[in-house]
Parts: sequence; C-alpha cells; structure tokens
Amino acid sequence: MSNQVLIDDVSEFVEQFKLKDVLKDSTFLITGATGLIGSILIRCLLAMNKNIHVIAPVRNVEKAQRMFGVVGNELQFLPYNIETYDYEDIKNIDYIVHCAAPTSSKFFVEHAVETFNTIYKGTSLLLEYARKHKVKSMVYLSSLEVYGSIYDDSKLVTEDVQGDLDIMSVRSSYPMAKRAMETLCCLYEKEYSVPVKVARLTQTTGAGIAADDNRVIAQFARLAAEGKDIVLHTTGEAARPYCYTTDCISAILYVLIKGTSGEAYNVANEETYISARNMADYLKENFNPNISVRVELNDTMGYAPVTKLRLSSAKLRALGWTPKYGLKEIFSRIIYYYQTVNQ
Repeated sequence: MSNQVLIDDVSEFVEQFKLKDVLKDSTFLITGATGLIGSILIRCLLAMNKNIHVIAPVRNVEKAQRMFGVVGNELQFLPYNIETYDYEDIKNIDYIVHCAAPTSSKFFVEHAVETFNTIYKGTSLLLEYARKHKVKSMVYLSSLEVYGSIYDDSKLVTEDVQGDLDIMSVRSSYPMAKRAMETLCCLYEKEYSVPVKVARLTQTTGAGIAADDNRVIAQFARLAAEGKDIVLHTTGEAARPYCYTTDCISAILYVLIKGTSGEAYNVANEETYISARNMADYLKENFNPNISVRVELNDTMGYAPVTKLRLSSAKLRALGWTPKYGLKEIFSRIIYYYQTVNQ
C-alpha cells in the first residue's frame, strides 16, 4: 500500500470510525479480497489495531499476497473456487462480508450463465456456513441494479421500491441473481435466524481502483486525469448517486454491527446524484477544460438499461452513518490517485 492517497484514506477512516471497539478481538471471513471493496475493507480492519483477524478465500493467493505485501498472521489467504468451496474447515468466525461477484457489464452479457451461477452458488454456500456456525453477523453486498429501470427521479428511491427488470434479457443475469440472493438472505433469516443483512451498493470508487475498471465514474475520472477526451457510448441519461470507498466501508460495517437482520440498506451519498452526461461535463468544467466530451453511440457494450436512481440513504443514516466525501472530493482524490499511482 505505497500510494499516499490510499494510505491517507485508510488512516482517516480509522481515525473517524466510531465503532472500532465493537470489533475488537474478532475474526472476519471476507470474500472478494482482491476486489476494490474487499481489499479496502481488509486494509481498514487491520489498520484499526484491535486484534482483528481476517480469513480471505481467493482464487489467486499469489496475486493477493502481491496486493497486500508482507502481512502477519492477522491475514490469511486460502485458495478457493467460489462455486464449490467447502468452508467447514474454517472455525470460529464472528463476521462474514461477502464481496465476491462479477463486476463487468461485458462479462454479464458474454458469460451470463457463469455470472448467475457464481453469484447464486457462492452466496448459498456462505449462508449455509453462517447457519451452521452461528456467526454474529453477515453482510451480503448487493447492487443498486436490483431496482431495475426507474425513470422518475422526482422522488427518492427507498428500499421497498421496485422498477422494471426484463427477466428474459441476457443482461439481467447480474441484477436477477442479485435480486434472488437478497430473497435467499431474507429466507435464511426468517427460517433459520441467520443474522444476515443486505448492503445495496451504488457505484463505488476511490484510491485502489483497478487501472482497467470501466465503470462510468472510474473511467471518466481516469480519462480526465490522463487528459483524454470522454466518449459516451450512450446518450448519458442514466443517473445515480455515488460513494467513495471508505464511506462505503463505513456503511458496510454499520450495517454489519447495527443493521436489522433480513433487511436491505441503500449505500450511497444522495448529494452526489448525477447523470453520466452531466458527470462528463462536470469533469471538463472543474478538472480538465482541455478535454472534449463526445457522444459515439454503441449498443454492443452491455450497459445496464437507462434508469434514474435517486437513492435514499435515510435507513442507513438512521444507524448513525454519514458520508464524508461529496462529488468534488471523490473526483479530486481519484484523479490524484491515478496521477500518482505509479510514482
């Protein structure tokens, strides 16, 4: 973790997170450790210095070790296949955070069956483990895509709202699987009293983002940082709020510790709501006036259907959570990260 922005993010998180003592002397099982959210979550937990241990099943142990560098016995990587792994040899887990899932729209379309099966099988195995081993709490990371298409952004979207979702669309492999797993979490809580909660994440970005991450906020920030034109392959009408990585980690932990089992919580900063087109213009106006914004329509990219999700975070805020980073701060930090990541 040599990049200064990432170091500062983790340091500021630890300084400000109010529930550290609750997690003292605990053991976490965290999937998706080499992804953006999983990796930042692990860094933040270990930096608390509260005798927290993390067990992280990963597909590639060597990749995980390179990412985290030299670590002590507080972090253990286990090689696994997400769809078939037998967790029974792992003992004394207090908390589970299930971060692992495909994230690429193109992958959702080209490998739709694999997308659905990975989400379904991986989550089912963890819920069974949580049922048998009586963990203190589990958080399943879901997505704002479960809402489907909503076109009226005059009202906030609360957790009980449902939009249109074409169940016969190949692109629905991801949101339908996420919807199904949210229901399965609810069922495990109702039938077996598994203390599982759902965190419905909006697009999240921050220091540590992969160089090839093509989700809109990361892609546009990278282009602005590199001084390259922003090219939209849609009309840019889709709109949503965003969230910075450490705000997201804070939210996940608030849901883990204080959330109600069997319920879902939107994770987003309402004040960052913006359309893709307006985001591109915002970056040009505020960060790099030398770039251009162009529209070159391309319907082969696998993007989600147009939707306007003005998510409400009231339910999450009622737990005591507040976001730290607004849109300008998010872009400032991620652009600086891109500019310094290889220095």
